[in-house]
Amino acid sequence: MNKHICHVNLATGFSGGEQQTLQLIKQQRNMGYTLTVVANPRSPFAAKAEALGCRMVLIKHFLLGHRAAITKHCQAIHVHEGRAIYWAWIQSKLFGCPYIVTRRIDNPLKDRWLLKKSYHDASVTIGLSTAIVDCIQAKVPNQRPHKIPSSPVVYPVNDTEVNAIRSQFSDKFLVIHAANLLKHKGFNVTIEAARLLEQQAPQVHIAILGDGKLLAELEAQAQGLTNISFMGKQSNMGDWFAAADLQVHPSHTEGLGSVILEGMKAGLPVIATRAGGIPDIIDHGINGELIPVGDSRQLAEAIARVARDSALRERYIEAGQEKMKLFDIAATAKDYEAIYNNL
Repeated sequence: MNKHICHVNLATGFSGGEQQTLQLIKQQRNMGYTLTVVANPRSPFAAKAEALGCRMVLIKHFLLGHRAAITKHCQAIHVHEGRAIYWAWIQSKLFGCPYIVTRRIDNPLKDRWLLKKSYHDASVTIGLSTAIVDCIQAKVPNQRPHKIPSSPVVYPVNDTEVNAIRSQFSDKFLVIHAANLLKHKGFNVTIEAARLLEQQAPQVHIAILGDGKLLAELEAQAQGLTNISFMGKQSNMGDWFAAADLQVHPSHTEGLGSVILEGMKAGLPVIATRAGGIPDIIDHGINGELIPVGDSRQLAEAIARVARDSALRERYIEAGQEKMKLFDIAATAKDYEAIYNNL
């Protein structure tokens, strides 16, 4: 069976979705695939995919770059990002190569003709979580989406850097909230939880790991609090996962939660919201805790409970490692291979 796939991601930035796409590409290279990658030259994703040995096609817009030679020998075009579906749809109409779509967000599909047509004409659609599968089915009745989750990225750990972080927060129970500073990531909830914890659990310190336009607003909200620090965007997440005691992720909406997968895989207990695809990862009271969206009081209570109970933390960590077997990249890559072969 020909194992040549054309992956398409036209994002200009580089975040969790691009990390997950690279995970799959790396695994498929190890499995002997020939890979073509259509990417935006302005994104770090393009350089990283090229470094993995992929044949690159660099374009800045979905209307550009269509040539028969790009997909002539491919089993399928595999779409990984919103606008990329339009490139795949056009390429498929022009040159006949089937395409599949991995949807990564749990937002409802918008009522745009071309968007719905592109989903309708896909050979297969995939959602990372139950919530995403439901979103696709609600708007595209002809599709019966598969559920294939993301797999956690494993970052390197530098013991010197880990010790430096621990020294910076010595004698503290270190909680991290890591994400781009966007409204739906629930940083306002974390800050209000820190306000409640300042007196209730003074040993707890929260580090915000991320950057974005909300920084000034969030810093103003946290003004006067001594138990929270804004550390900026971090390139050494492996060191922070190793240094921290707990991860929180109180998102208002979340396709799946790649950073939750990463933290749990690294050995952290996690508290997050019962939103989007997060319940696909966290079984409440077994491998972590789930709280209602927007509830800073329950977040504070959960943090304090986990901080004072080391046995509970160990149970969550152990169960988390067992849960991570369901998200192993070797298994998810095989799931994709079965879909390619059935086209």
